[in-house]
Amino acid sequence: MDTQFPRPEHPMIRFQQRFLTGPGDLVNRPLLEGDDVAGFTVIETPGHTPGHASFFRERDRVLIQGDVLRNTNMTNLQPGLAEPLGLFTVNPALNRASARKVAALKPSLILFGHGSPEYDGGRFQEFVARLAG
Repeated sequence: MDTQFPRPEHPMIRFQQRFLTGPGDLVNRPLLEGDDVAGFTVIETPGHTPGHASFFRERDRVLIQGDVLRNTNMTNLQPGLAEPLGLFTVNPALNRASARKVAALKPSLILFGHGSPEYDGGRFQEFVARLAG
């Protein structure tokens, strides 16, 4: 999906590829922005990792945004919106742009890779609006 960094040399990406991921699965074709997957539209959201994608279902405004943002404090596991830790993010500025992109969809339910669902889309949008450029 994202050709800006096809194989990044970010140390955390190398660590994850070596120790945390299994072998990849063959796919028929890569997902592209706008593709439909089970009623969800693919949204390209690079920055946290290359090729990161989110999924949005317009009819009920559900956003599966993965790791663009998190809804937990990684230290004490208390709920709270936050950016992914910089150590784990290849391009923080691009990730913030991806956060703004999905917030503009005005989701009503936001699902995260880390943390509880957020049922207040306005709270999500306000958080994203406060992110640095």
